[in-house]
Amino acid sequence: MKTTDNTILITGGATGIGLELAKEFVAKNNTVIICGRREAKLSEAKKILPQVITYQCDISDIHQRRKLFEFCTQEHPDINILVNNAGIQREINFLNGEADYLSGDSEIAINFEACIHLISLFVPYFSKRSEAAIVNVTSGLGIVPLHITPVYCATKAGLHSFSVSLRSQLQNTSIKVFELIPPIVDTELDRGARDRRGQKDKGIKPEIVSKEALKGLSNDQLEMPVGIVKLLQIGSRIAPSLFLKIINKKVATP
Repeated sequence: MKTTDNTILITGGATGIGLELAKEFVAKNNTVIICGRREAKLSEAKKILPQVITYQCDISDIHQRRKLFEFCTQEHPDINILVNNAGIQREINFLNGEADYLSGDSEIAINFEACIHLISLFVPYFSKRSEAAIVNVTSGLGIVPLHITPVYCATKAGLHSFSVSLRSQLQNTSIKVFELIPPIVDTELDRGARDRRGQKDKGIKPEIVSKEALKGLSNDQLEMPVGIVKLLQIGSRIAPSLFLKIINKKVATP
């Protein structure tokens, strides 16, 4: 996959992995559109990276997803890469009943449903391009889950499975389906939760993930595990119970 002269949409592109990906893509002469819910964060990203195009929207809303698609295809008709990066992570204790589950934004809507819907919008459009790509950002926790974030882990496992199916479905088209699988990353996604739990491991820097992603894309590496995720992939196959215990060690239920 060529990593220059593309037009790229990155959801959740104002911070973290999304912003670092935007930096890498801009440096390689790509047109980059980033979207996010918070206008203030988009403005901050624009100051850091003036070349990006910003678009404010809430991808948990089906109507706003359609408007995002219309904006991208009408204002930037050369678009050929979608990066499904936006996500949220919540701690949920099901012993508390529905209170915990209903107390915040839906991880299923943002982490999973929005990705699938955006793909359903962009794939017919991308199929007319000579080269196009879908990049789904999942997580090592989709391989070996953390019990205090059960829905987050399930959405990432589901997006992995969906990516495998979609890749097979589109194998005879011009569209490649990539999966970027980072470990714990030092971003605002779960920095606050880690601090509350007193976790010393702050994760790897998002720029490490973005550089691995660009390398993987240029080499047509359809699954891109980063760092310790490579070990999780092996361990989850040969000793799943052990690796589940290791990942969840000393992490108390919220």
